[in-house]
Amino acid sequence: MNSAVDKKFEDASRWREEAIALRKVLLGCDLTETLKWGKPCYTNNGKNICIIQRMNNFLALLFFKGALLQDPDRVLHVQGPNSRAGYRICFTDIREVERLCRIIKAYVAEAIRVERAGLSIDRRTEPDLPEELTETLSRDAELKSAFENLTPGRKRGYIYFISSARQAKTRLSRIAKSRSRILQGKGIHDKC
Repeated sequence: MNSAVDKKFEDASRWREEAIALRKVLLGCDLTETLKWGKPCYTNNGKNICIIQRMNNFLALLFFKGALLQDPDRVLHVQGPNSRAGYRICFTDIREVERLCRIIKAYVAEAIRVERAGLSIDRRTEPDLPEELTETLSRDAELKSAFENLTPGRKRGYIYFISSARQAKTRLSRIAKSRSRILQGKGIHDKC
């Protein structure tokens, strides 16, 4: 166990008991516990396997390469319409964690095998930048540099957010509103 992670579990107000039960299951697997992105993360030989996420309506165990896992028990859920790799198991009650204990262990073992085999998610072509974003980046070197330094997922988030606007003026407005977050290296969905 890791004392920094201990504190995260002790201080948690949301999904505390469920997270503690889930942690107990994960510590029984071939995983190392650490904190990443402010959340309990579980690795094997330094490679990310899964992470516990406290959402408003559920507790999630996200598998970083969940898209590559078999899901015979049909417990994995895609994070969102634009997610490619991370799939998660969602819990709303401690009894669900207890009931799925065997399945969680099996999925963790498979996730470790996937990582050790060096498998990776098919990186389909990235979405095209909206014209307004391309033009803005060509005029704003600081924004361009910050945008290029974002993680691929954060870039996609902004691209989808900006592209989903029907009108050019709305796309430009979204770019302007996102500028400070991009300069800070934050994604569209990151908390401030």
